[in-house]
Amino acid sequence: MPRAPAFFSSLPVRVRVTLAFAAAMSVLLVAAGLLLYVELGRTLNATVDRGLRSRAGDIATLAQQVDSGFAESRRSRLTEQGESFAQLVDSHDRVVDAPPALRGKPLLTPGQLRGARRHTIYVERATPFGETDRVRLLATPVTAQGRRLVVVVGASLDATTEARNRLGRLLLLGGPIALLIASLAGYGAAAGALRPVESMRRRAQQIQASRPGRRLPVPPTGDEVARLGETLNDMLERLEEALARERQFVSDASHELRTPLSIIKAELELALRDADDVDTFREAVRSAAEEADRVVQLAEDLLVIARSERGRLPLRATDADVGALMEDVARRFARRAEDHGVALEVEVPDGLQLLGDRLRLEQAVGNLIDNALRHGAGTIRLRAEPTATGVELHVLDDGDGLPPAFLATAFDRFSRADAGRTSGGAGLGLAIVDAIARAHDGTAGVRNRPEGGADVWLSVPRPPRDGRSPAERRGPPDR
Repeated sequence: MPRAPAFFSSLPVRVRVTLAFAAAMSVLLVAAGLLLYVELGRTLNATVDRGLRSRAGDIATLAQQVDSGFAESRRSRLTEQGESFAQLVDSHDRVVDAPPALRGKPLLTPGQLRGARRHTIYVERATPFGETDRVRLLATPVTAQGRRLVVVVGASLDATTEARNRLGRLLLLGGPIALLIASLAGYGAAAGALRPVESMRRRAQQIQASRPGRRLPVPPTGDEVARLGETLNDMLERLEEALARERQFVSDASHELRTPLSIIKAELELALRDADDVDTFREAVRSAAEEADRVVQLAEDLLVIARSERGRLPLRATDADVGALMEDVARRFARRAEDHGVALEVEVPDGLQLLGDRLRLEQAVGNLIDNALRHGAGTIRLRAEPTATGVELHVLDDGDGLPPAFLATAFDRFSRADAGRTSGGAGLGLAIVDAIARAHDGTAGVRNRPEGGADVWLSVPRPPRDGRSPAERRGPPDR
């Protein structure tokens, strides 16, 4: 028995639907057949009872019209009235009038006669003679010429039994036929409903990553199957977009890694070729080391991007003083700013606090400063502004601003303001800023200032009342 559900679940869906439909129809047909059979018997019995009550009333009237004692009458008045199945029984259980075939003995037992003298009763019994199988009797008390009598009338149940038997045979014959027809109709309906699913399955079997753009056929019915097909097509589109992004990511990463690796290879070959020239050897090794640092930084940036896209960028949230954070980042970039001929200024309200991962936020602000050093000019301002929902960390410059076409894609991976890639960098700095902002449940933004220059920022929402950071509410990071 425990294997039955497993066997049933292994059947095709259309077969399972048909079997379930057939089981439900079987119960319905059996219940309807029983109800019809019982209701027919009740209706036939009610018809017989009405006839018996009418005949009993006629016999009671006839008994009151008899001129003398019933026992002295040679001929039965009941026979003269055409009654072949009736009796008049006195208080001593003697039959005082009946057709010749029923004069020998009362049709009812003494106990039944005692009950009949109090109220009308109905009795079914085998026939006292061979003309019929069973009869239904009605016995009711009546007073005639000062005597208490019991009128007993009966009717054969052969016609009733035959009608019920005929109905039973029809039900036994027609029920399976109706069940078969209904099951075939159910199988056809299930097959028709699942035909679009099978069509989608065959198409899904043919879809490959090497042939993008193919979609599942959606039936024009607007039902659940059509909505399923639309949902799956939307999913396929999202998967293709994700796959295209991953392929672009790999392609761009390979392109970015190829340049420093080629430089490292060339510098090392130069060092080996001119190993006797100490100055040349040292310069080649120094250049190779710088390019190796670039590769390491690029690998770290790629790791940050990959973790953020999987929703697992690790955060260690602490209470941080925004002024101290911005000052620390400004000191780290002071030498580079001096080399570029620009000044760094920090504008932070006193006592401004936030809850976040300080190292990640310093990394984000550092990337914004690096972006300003590459594309801006004049004074670079590090500004923090409290907002209704959190804190915004801005980096502003006085340069020419960013190309308008670049603003919409500034935070995309490998996106660069200079299409010729003359300013260096892998185009991941602003993408990392956006990833760090999203890890804090914040946002990143960029705009060109009306007075000139660019304004790039990230916002960090204020912490909830329980003091936990967004990363802590999501649980520990996946290491």
